[in-house]
Amino acid sequence: MLSWLRPLRNYRDPLLLAVPVILFMPLPIVVRTTEAYCGYIVLLMAVYWCTEVIPLAITSFLPILLFPTFGIMPSKTVSKQYLKDTNVLFLGGLMVAIAIEHWNLHKRIALRALLLVGVKPALLMLGFMAVTAFLSMWISNTATTAMMVPIAKAVLDQLSSTDEAARMELGNSRSSAHEKEVESKSTIPDMELSDVATSSKEANVQQNNLNVSKVPIGSHDQHEKDMHKGLTLCICYAASIGGTATLTGTGPNLVLKGQMNQYVTDATVVLFIAFLMFIVPSQKPKFKPWNRLKGSKKRISDKKQVKKLLDWNTVQHKLPWNVVLLLGGGFALAKGCEVSGLSQWLGNQLLPLQKIPHWAIAVILCVVIAVFTECTSNVATATLFLPILASMATMIRMNPLYVMIPTTLSTSFAFMLPVATPPNAIVFSYGHLRVLDMVRAGSFINIIGVASVTLAINTWGYAIFNLNTFPEWANVTRRV
Repeated sequence: MLSWLRPLRNYRDPLLLAVPVILFMPLPIVVRTTEAYCGYIVLLMAVYWCTEVIPLAITSFLPILLFPTFGIMPSKTVSKQYLKDTNVLFLGGLMVAIAIEHWNLHKRIALRALLLVGVKPALLMLGFMAVTAFLSMWISNTATTAMMVPIAKAVLDQLSSTDEAARMELGNSRSSAHEKEVESKSTIPDMELSDVATSSKEANVQQNNLNVSKVPIGSHDQHEKDMHKGLTLCICYAASIGGTATLTGTGPNLVLKGQMNQYVTDATVVLFIAFLMFIVPSQKPKFKPWNRLKGSKKRISDKKQVKKLLDWNTVQHKLPWNVVLLLGGGFALAKGCEVSGLSQWLGNQLLPLQKIPHWAIAVILCVVIAVFTECTSNVATATLFLPILASMATMIRMNPLYVMIPTTLSTSFAFMLPVATPPNAIVFSYGHLRVLDMVRAGSFINIIGVASVTLAINTWGYAIFNLNTFPEWANVTRRV
């Protein structure tokens, strides 16, 4: 029935580029207000971000092109949003993370933790999750997952090969014992006492150490598959959850910080630490006066061998510049929504929500964001929704943090699909998982995540952020 649509697959990218431009064109042509112009740009960027028909970072440059064209903001003002203090904070945190990754400090932490927890399945999964979540607080989710999955695979392969070798050894020993038993009954009536003791001791050792061999072959293989699935899912989920714990752990947290438009003092500290990484040597310097007797050439070669903790080539190669540009594009889009009045207009349209209890509003928004982020970038989701939610909260006299914090955390609850987030795609690429496996586990974790966030924001979060009052800064930062 839909066979006539199949040829259009070859023209997917051109259609996705052109159709939104034409489809939304009546908005700026008919309405002719700054709110409509900005709405047209927001819709266009939302489609491009969701479909990724062009790279996310390139889509982030559209405000520089379109805001001056439609008379919303001059390019000078728009360009300033791409290197705000929040972006500098993100850059500094990424540089520190690159230094940790460059010198394999993360691997030392991971392997040390695994030595502590042991190889029992439950403890092994707990150890990998704890290490992944901790590393994800400082290193990007993608880099953490890409580092931990090969370690997990190597551990599982080693355990599997050990069990297989033990199984073969037990089978050989049983076969040998059976042959000896037949031979002793037919030819040798009496066995020496020492041989009996030795055989009994070997049997006891094998019985104690190889109980797993009693499991049928098919069940053992299924157990290995389940272990691979469970461990890889634990890693990608822990990477997504761990990033929510710190400001630089994930992009949406930084988007929230930028939307609050407050003083960001952390950028100076993080950038100072990153600056030190380019100065501090990777080895303890040796000051030996008698080295002068060994010749100047050797002293020069020794100096060349001492590297700094970080160098620019490494940063340039490993730093995710696309995420930095995506953050900048999000801040520029939010600023355009504020200047054009679109944020205020959208907030007015959501005024009927003031009749709903605040906790119900938070739950509904968290569910919507958690579903939406399964198909779009986490940072793009936060960038699109947070300005609207801030305006809505201001219009209904609700503390903006009451909805912005839980929805920001919900953007990281991308657990159900391989395309939802890069960590999911990484573990899916290893071939141990099906989409149905991720949907089953991820849907349950999504429910737990939304419930946990709702509980947290209505208990200790309510007291920490003083959410029962409407803050003065909300009037200042959202005033046009």
